[in-house]
Amino acid sequence: MEKQSFFRSVCALAIPVALQSMLQASFGVVDQVMIGQLGAVEVAAVGLAGKFTGIFNVVVSAVGAVAGIMLSQYIGQKNAAASRRSLAVNLRVCLILAALFMLAGVAVPERIMGLYINDRATVETAGRYLAIVSGTFLPAAGVTMLSTYLRCMEKASLPLYAGLASAAVNTGLNWILIFGRLGAPALGVTGAALATLLSQLVYFMVILGMYVKYRERAESVPAGPFAWGQYLSMLLPLLVSESMWVLGENVYAGIYGHLGTDATAAMTLTNPVQSLAIGALCGLSQAAAILIGKRLGDGDRDMAYREAKKLLLYGLAGSLLLSAAIFFVSPLYVRIFKVETGIRELTRQILTAYAAVMPFKVLNMIVGSGILRSGGKTKYVMAIDLMGTWVFGVPLGLLSAFVFRWPIPLVYFTLSLEECVRFAVSLVVFKRRGWMNQLKA
Repeated sequence: MEKQSFFRSVCALAIPVALQSMLQASFGVVDQVMIGQLGAVEVAAVGLAGKFTGIFNVVVSAVGAVAGIMLSQYIGQKNAAASRRSLAVNLRVCLILAALFMLAGVAVPERIMGLYINDRATVETAGRYLAIVSGTFLPAAGVTMLSTYLRCMEKASLPLYAGLASAAVNTGLNWILIFGRLGAPALGVTGAALATLLSQLVYFMVILGMYVKYRERAESVPAGPFAWGQYLSMLLPLLVSESMWVLGENVYAGIYGHLGTDATAAMTLTNPVQSLAIGALCGLSQAAAILIGKRLGDGDRDMAYREAKKLLLYGLAGSLLLSAAIFFVSPLYVRIFKVETGIRELTRQILTAYAAVMPFKVLNMIVGSGILRSGGKTKYVMAIDLMGTWVFGVPLGLLSAFVFRWPIPLVYFTLSLEECVRFAVSLVVFKRRGWMNQLKA
C-alpha cells in the first residue's frame, strides 16, 4: 500500500511537471519548425539566441531550485511562516537577475550573438530575435517561482493549465506573425520573437491568477530572523554550478558555430527533440526534490533514501524507452525541415548520438537536480558539475573538434561522455548519504 501511495505521489507531481516542461519546450519546437521553413540562417539564428536565453533560464532555475528545497522542507516541517518568507525572498532575487539579463539582451544583442558565430547575416538575425525575446525574462522569472510554490503545495496541475494557455497563444501567434496570416505582415524571425514574448506574458498572468486564488491562507505567524547564511550556502554553489555548466554549454555552442553554419543548423534542429525528451522525464527530478525534501524536513532519512532509489529506477526505465523512440523516429523527424540533405543527415546522426547518452543525462538530472539538492547541501552538486563539464566535457570537445577535426556528430558524442563520468561520481556521493540534511527555519 505504501509502495502504491508513493508511486501515485510521484505520478501526481511528475506527470503535470513533465507536461508543463514539454509545453515550455514546445515554444522552441513551434519556432524551429516554422522558422525551419525560412532557411539555414534563420534556423541557426534562433538557435544561437536560445543559447543566451538558456543562460538566463539556468540561472533563474537555480534560484527556483533553492526555493523548492526551502519550500518542500518547511512544508514537511509544517512551518507556514517560513515557507511564505522563502517564496518572497527568492522571488525578489529572481526578478533582480531577470532585470539584469533583460538589460544586456536589449542593449547589446548583436555583440552577444557575435560571441557564438562569425557569419554577419546570422549575427544580425539572431540579434533582432534576442532583443525582443529578452522581454520574456521578467515574466519567466515570475512563472518559475510561482510554479515552484504551487508544485510544493501539491497543486502541480495548475502550472500545467497555465502552460496550455500559453502554448496555444504561442502556436497561433507564430502562424500569424511568421508567415503573415489573417492580414498580418509576414515578420519571419521577428514574428517568432513577438509570439514568444506575448505568450510568456499570458503564461505569467494566468499563473499569477492561480497563485492568488490557491495560495496558502494560514494565519500569519511572526517569523524569526531570516537565515541568510543557510540561504547563501545553498544559493551560491547552485549559481556557480549552473552558471559554469551553462557557460560550458555555450562553449559547446561556440565549438559547433566554428564548425560552420551547416553544423550549427543541424545542432539547432536537434534542440526541440532534446528539450521534449528531457522535459518528458524532468518531472521525476522535480518529484525527487519535493518528495525527498519533505521526507528530510520531517526527519525520516531512511524512507528518503529508499524512495530516492525508486526514483532512479523509474528514470532509468523511462529514459531507455525514450532513447529507443528517438533512434527510430529521427529519420522521419528530419524530413519536416526544408533544409539541405546534408544538414538533414547531420541532424539524424546527432540524434543517434543523443539517444546513446540520454539515459545518463536523465539519471544525472534526477540524482543531481533532485535527490542530492533536496537536503540543501548544494556544494556536492557544484563539485560534480564543475568536474564533469570543465575537466572532461570542454577539453574533449575542443580536442575532437579542433585537433582531431572530427565531424559534428562524433564531436557531440565525445564531449557528451562527461555525462557518464558525472553519473558515476554522483552515485558514490548518493550512497554515502552525506547529502541528507534538515534545514533550520
